[in-house]
Amino acid sequence: MTAKELAKLLNLSEAAISMALNNKPGVSTATRQRVLAAAREHGYDFSKLKDSSEPKAEEGTISLLIYRKHGAVVSDTPFFSQLTEGIEQGCRKAHYRLYINYLYGDSNIKKQLTQLPYCNGILLLATEMKLEDFEPFHSLGVPLVVLDTWYENLGYDSILINNFQGAYQAASYLIGKTKSQAGYLRSSYSIGNFNERADGFYKAIRENGMSASRSPVLCLSPSMEGAYKDMLELLENGEKPCRSYFADNDLIAAGAMKALKEKGYRIPEDVALIGFDDMPLCTYVEPALTTVHVPKQYMGQMAVTRLLQIIKGSDAYPVKIEIGTNIVKRKSV
Repeated sequence: MTAKELAKLLNLSEAAISMALNNKPGVSTATRQRVLAAAREHGYDFSKLKDSSEPKAEEGTISLLIYRKHGAVVSDTPFFSQLTEGIEQGCRKAHYRLYINYLYGDSNIKKQLTQLPYCNGILLLATEMKLEDFEPFHSLGVPLVVLDTWYENLGYDSILINNFQGAYQAASYLIGKTKSQAGYLRSSYSIGNFNERADGFYKAIRENGMSASRSPVLCLSPSMEGAYKDMLELLENGEKPCRSYFADNDLIAAGAMKALKEKGYRIPEDVALIGFDDMPLCTYVEPALTTVHVPKQYMGQMAVTRLLQIIKGSDAYPVKIEIGTNIVKRKSV
């Protein structure tokens, strides 16, 4: 059977068939598995591929568990989709099947865990989790790596952004550009990541010889529409914005920017803004948003690498891996 015949059989394009057979990005894990199964069943000649050996059989299964507690932070945003893409790439490279499941914190977590299919290891997206939320996972007996959060007494490997570094870089950049003390647009929903960003922000303030208590703090919802409404209400109630603000994420920064512009403030001439995450919206807003870049796909790939090390028994000591950040300079500062 030829690639063209496979394409007709599976109702896919020849390009998709080629990407699946050659283990290239661009098709989903499910599609790749479907193509390979059909190719083997119908006697496809794998010697036609650049790598003449038949694709390696899958070595196991990894589950990505996405924990949603209130949904205010973990939602269908590009941040989490790009993180998932990195995980998918890491699994394909290692020849592991990936299953993605949601866990809902307002329901019985232990019951949800018993309903999951067997896997060799778990990647747990724990952005919205508190330390006590991990209790149901302790008795699973399955290798587990935590993504996007960390606690001192957690006992699991953690892969996360260096939130402290990113916020420190952002506040230092604002102070250097505006020659004034920066304010803080803080998320009204508290999670570990935002708390670490607060620590980095205040360290930069202090190291520049300023008092942390003199940095205005405005609490806004961590969504673009929510932050816009909250900021607009503050401004209409007499809040006078300071010269610059660091925001806990890009959505907060973009929402605040919209409200400020609506009230006649110029960005960055009157108020400079910097976000965190480097989401695609940063280039769509006007002016384009300066932000802290997070290598999200790399973070996902690193998580898979670490989980496979644990599965294969290379060591048994929990580690914390922080992915570095850098400033992306645009027009809002």
